[in-house]
Amino acid sequence: MSKKRIAGAAATLVVIVASLFYGYQRWGGSGFDSRNDLLAHMPVTASGVLFIDLVAFRRSPFLSELYKWAPQTTADADYKQFLQATGFNYERDLNRVSIAILTRDQDTMLFAVADGRFDRKKISAYALQSGTQENRSGREIFSVPLSGSSRRITFTFLRDNRIALTNAVNLDQFLSPPQVDTDTEAWRERFRRLAGSPLFAVVRQDGAVGAALSAQAPGGLRSPQLSALIDQLQWITVAGKPDADRLRIVIEGEGAPDAPTRELSDVINGLLVLAQAGLSEPKMRQQLQSGVREAYLEILKSADVSQIDRGQTKSVRLIFDLTPRFLEAARAAVAAAPATPPNKSVPSRGAIRN
Repeated sequence: MSKKRIAGAAATLVVIVASLFYGYQRWGGSGFDSRNDLLAHMPVTASGVLFIDLVAFRRSPFLSELYKWAPQTTADADYKQFLQATGFNYERDLNRVSIAILTRDQDTMLFAVADGRFDRKKISAYALQSGTQENRSGREIFSVPLSGSSRRITFTFLRDNRIALTNAVNLDQFLSPPQVDTDTEAWRERFRRLAGSPLFAVVRQDGAVGAALSAQAPGGLRSPQLSALIDQLQWITVAGKPDADRLRIVIEGEGAPDAPTRELSDVINGLLVLAQAGLSEPKMRQQLQSGVREAYLEILKSADVSQIDRGQTKSVRLIFDLTPRFLEAARAAVAAAPATPPNKSVPSRGAIRN
């Protein structure tokens, strides 16, 4: 090949690479950068962090299936008034949100940072109808009482398309620039691993997750051994990634190099086998509708358990798929559930109780 042709090919390659890089920064990279920036606000003292990218979910067929499954509810009067006054509809205008859960003594606090299409003037005016405003450190801080509660929600606009809010007394404690230390890097490492998932939760173990999961499990699947093994883990992550009309769930428990990951893997595999065998028993066949039983079996058969050795830590990973068949079965179960007795009131959507 002549030098002229080589030079021409090199120039063409440079243009292509530059175009791809610009496209990534302009269109593909913006969401990723926003995601990382959002998660950087999460406090390292959190017990857990929940993140959801609604932009990614709106492009997924799974979301339409989820809407079909979700019970149809009527918006309460407070939300209708908020919608009319501000024009903000979370189903349409909320893009990404990250929520930190913090526990102190018997109190649970939430701190959230959300990106979306906000009308700052309208939301500020609506907040002042029942709340207060003060300026601190160059920020407008709004405090609004919660309907039916003595608690308040405090929020501020970090910029026109980003809002930070909490039910804690002091919002300022969450707004200082993040420090670079081992705790911060530990959280960021888990966030980086979940970069391909538009929905995830990261829990920093406090030794009570295993007991909580055991308490929620059906009687036949409760395992003190599993609970004790989970309580030896340091981190638990749960991620969901839409794949066509289904949602792939990845659960990972991570511990120190001496964590009993092999024992945990064996127990989970054993429970999966027992669950499949239980669904095949004649009594269970009679109790469960055929479609519901097949939906459960579909999940169990898709499950895969593996072990990961990262040197510094060891993990057990469980993967399974939530399918339209499962959503339909869950919808049927919700429809068959008894209604709330007339003498019991349903808490309002705006109420937050700790």
